[in-house]
Amino acid sequence: MVKRKKILVTGAPGWLGDSLVKELIKKGAKVRCLVLEGMNAEHLKKMGAEITKGNLTKKESLKNATKGIEIVIHCAGIIHPKKTKDLYNLNFIGTKNIINEAINSGVKKFVFVSSNSPFGFNKNKMLFDEETPYKPYKGYGKSKMLAEKYVNRKYREGKIDVTIIRPCWFYGPNQPLRQTTFFKMVKKGNPIVFGNGKNIRSMTYIDNAVQGLILAATKKRASGQTYWIADEKPYPIIEIYETIADILGVKLKPRHIPGFVSGICRIADSLLQSVGIYNKELHVAGEMDQDIACNVEKAKKELGYDPKVSLKEGMEKSIDWCRRQGVNV
Repeated sequence: MVKRKKILVTGAPGWLGDSLVKELIKKGAKVRCLVLEGMNAEHLKKMGAEITKGNLTKKESLKNATKGIEIVIHCAGIIHPKKTKDLYNLNFIGTKNIINEAINSGVKKFVFVSSNSPFGFNKNKMLFDEETPYKPYKGYGKSKMLAEKYVNRKYREGKIDVTIIRPCWFYGPNQPLRQTTFFKMVKKGNPIVFGNGKNIRSMTYIDNAVQGLILAATKKRASGQTYWIADEKPYPIIEIYETIADILGVKLKPRHIPGFVSGICRIADSLLQSVGIYNKELHVAGEMDQDIACNVEKAKKELGYDPKVSLKEGMEKSIDWCRRQGVNV
């Protein structure tokens, strides 16, 4: 139960953060949002959230953020930065700063939103589970791995109770531009597919992610644990494309590009990141022929996680949201 709990959410304004804040307030929690100076947070105030200003990479700015807070849910992070060093600074140093401030303030619980990237790609289609060893993919994966290790260290030291959540490819209403661009690409009817499109991906509908976070924050069984949070099952990439095309009412004729091209993109991405340069298009293309999929059985068994929203229903809601925003998809 989160009713009357004092909860700090980082990463709002933001796709996941906003959805989480809305649900927490609906359930009766008292929510505070850590907001970067200059960001518009009026919609969060209208929801009923308290706003405090701060910068995760500057620990001196966080001194009042966690005061009087019982639970911190740390959603803030960066996936596609301008420079690779931003991945380390925000995803690792930012996490380090906020958990230490939480410890100093006597916060009881810290929930950290990680990713699939600390584990790279599936080997022989074996789904990731909570025992899968680290094999980080590029700078983003390494930054999240370092953050996971630091958070777990603080738990082992007895400083604070923690739970780590690992969602996968998000989708759902309030999506960022990159997801809308993906829909527009499919709408043209001839999107690029690397390889045969049979590689599998786990996806996480935004409401399923919020459910997982709230369970992680409130279930005693979650103490010191890590959970994969995604839809009930992974989907072949081509099924994802076909589902979107069907909702959009277009006939899909994908342009298949040999999988080795994706491998070339991975090499180019590594070379650029090694000199501090990040290219979003190369990075995304480099993983589009690979299996990136997880098993959510532990979350279902221990937390009562129940990912009710399926791919089709979730994509329908996503596309409906785009159209209500006046986006032509």
